[in-house]
Amino acid sequence: MESTISLQHNILYSRSDQKIKSTEHYFPEHALGIMLSGESQYFTNAGTFVMKEGAICLLRRNQLFQKLKNLDSNGEPIALISIFLDQNSLRQYAAENSIPKQGAYKDRPMIDLTGNLFLKSFFDSLLPYLDHPKKLTAKIAELKTCEAIELLLETGDVFRNFLFDFHNPHKIDLEAYMNHNYKYNIPLSSFAKLTGRSLSTVKRDFIKIFETTPEKWLQQKRLEQAHFFILKKNLRPSDVYLEVGFENQSHFSFAFKRLFGVTPTQLTEQKRNTSR
Repeated sequence: MESTISLQHNILYSRSDQKIKSTEHYFPEHALGIMLSGESQYFTNAGTFVMKEGAICLLRRNQLFQKLKNLDSNGEPIALISIFLDQNSLRQYAAENSIPKQGAYKDRPMIDLTGNLFLKSFFDSLLPYLDHPKKLTAKIAELKTCEAIELLLETGDVFRNFLFDFHNPHKIDLEAYMNHNYKYNIPLSSFAKLTGRSLSTVKRDFIKIFETTPEKWLQQKRLEQAHFFILKKNLRPSDVYLEVGFENQSHFSFAFKRLFGVTPTQLTEQKRNTSR
């Protein structure tokens, strides 16, 4: 079972005693986190990033990724602390410290900071609040957010550009972006933001490009990919539905049968019988 405790609006503690595979994640804000125990694998279009016990990572805002959480070899639970460096806090910090406008950040979306003793000490200072969450007041959280920003800026020049690039995504090629990212099960409003559009504009552009609604296109695209995975890659239906962006296996099976005339399990059986 997974539980998430909001110590403050931008500081979270999550813990799970079982393996978890999520369909997607999308953070609209920068996230700085440490693995206290267990392991998390992050799958992005830029590659795979693995966080094991003690690992510290900074993830850039507006990134799409899938995540697989595993218990460690001793069966210790999956536990991590994350602090989100939101745009309002960063803008305020930039104004108070006379940080000039930055150009568009084009470097790595995930930065490994494991071994940084100062960041490790920073997260150690948050541990007492896990047992006493009410002690972490809004004022302390504000101070901790500023401390995290300061520590990152002291780590290297790249973090100034990383943190203080306030550009919103520009309008990009919707067809190419959706064909590359359809498997991420995020709200259409998030796809709109990531492609530099309003919700109404993305719906209108979708119909112009794909001649159907976003909802219908996304479902068919995911089901076609699932069919390919089962038929050609020999993947099990129970492994496929999350991989292609469905949250519920029964809904996946129902939609699959409506499109292909057979359930994913029946397709697996048919393939097994023809290969004998």
